[in-house]
Amino acid sequence: MESSQQGFGSRFWSLIGATFLGFLGMGTVLPALAPYVRHDLAGSDRTVGFVIGTFSFIALGSRFISGPLADRRGRKITMQTGLLSCAFAGIAYLVPLHLAGVYLGRALQGFGEACLYTGAATWAVELAGVERSSQALGYVSSAIWGGVSAGPAVGHWLGSFGRAATLQIIAALISLLLASFVGETFRPSRGGSGRKLFRPSLLKAGIAVGFVNVHYPVITGFLILHLAQHGNSGPAAFTTYALTILLCRFFLGKLPDRLPASLTFHGGLIFMAIGLGMLAAGPRPAIAILATGILGFGFSFPWSSIAATVLRRVPVNEHGSTISFLSAFYDLFVGVSSVVAGGVASHFGYAAAFSMAAVALVAAAAAGKFVFTPSESAVVSGQTKQFETVAG
Repeated sequence: MESSQQGFGSRFWSLIGATFLGFLGMGTVLPALAPYVRHDLAGSDRTVGFVIGTFSFIALGSRFISGPLADRRGRKITMQTGLLSCAFAGIAYLVPLHLAGVYLGRALQGFGEACLYTGAATWAVELAGVERSSQALGYVSSAIWGGVSAGPAVGHWLGSFGRAATLQIIAALISLLLASFVGETFRPSRGGSGRKLFRPSLLKAGIAVGFVNVHYPVITGFLILHLAQHGNSGPAAFTTYALTILLCRFFLGKLPDRLPASLTFHGGLIFMAIGLGMLAAGPRPAIAILATGILGFGFSFPWSSIAATVLRRVPVNEHGSTISFLSAFYDLFVGVSSVVAGGVASHFGYAAAFSMAAVALVAAAAAGKFVFTPSESAVVSGQTKQFETVAG
């Protein structure tokens, strides 16, 4: 009977709306954060870096809390915990604690993001059904990209850091209210959830996810600087990259559910490599915009291909831990590769950083070959029955 309630109905879209609002609030404070620390609080450039980095380190560590929390207490309470933490982050920004308040806000926001994403992604998969997990994750990613893309524009329009922080509080509370009306059918088991978290298959999947995302700090950090030397098409190219990902994950997210996931994974890597190679060559504006579109198209598929494959192999009461574990590899590789990319760019130029990101895709492809082997695989219908048994 539970399977008849699964699908993309009102509960699912309410969850997606709540996810969008949560990430919209987080994105709103970003454009004013660095100027606020640098000018209003008289912080140094180094302080700005520490403030920005606090989020990533806290988010990385929080993945190992949010996953078990989702499996032991439920997806809904995990997402609500994340939204409450985001609301308190906004309050911390507004409290007159000088830099301590900003650090506290970034820490609360890092913890909130980890719980919000883990709860939303795992909950979405179970509302849609594990056989539609790739499409469900695509919709969640669209909500995230939509929120973090629209958030900075809204924050810039508001005109001050204080107003942006206030909107973050409001957005988090509205999202919390919306999520509270969505029913949850998952019932945590009393077993030792997460004991199998560090299986070799998950490590290989995490490594594949990590190498796929090596390109992200290169794009965010150096795309505009690199293209400024070749026609100054950086802003338009980055917008094309983000918009392509948003649209592809929304409209084409179901492909890894309908095609072999190994095909969509490796096919995505090929398109990414083509796009990065074109960018490394220092193209003219029209070619640069085309290249970022190709890169964004390719990047739309590897994450959902990996995640959907792994989720079908693990018990439902380990879905939260699995999602958070894979996400931790994203945080780790993005953090490390941002430092490495900075060193490569400073010594060899921006083009070398894009070439480095393309080489990382070879490692992602090699790790991916072990993820999509038939070992440890489970029949999707069997996993669906298991979900119905646990959820019911």
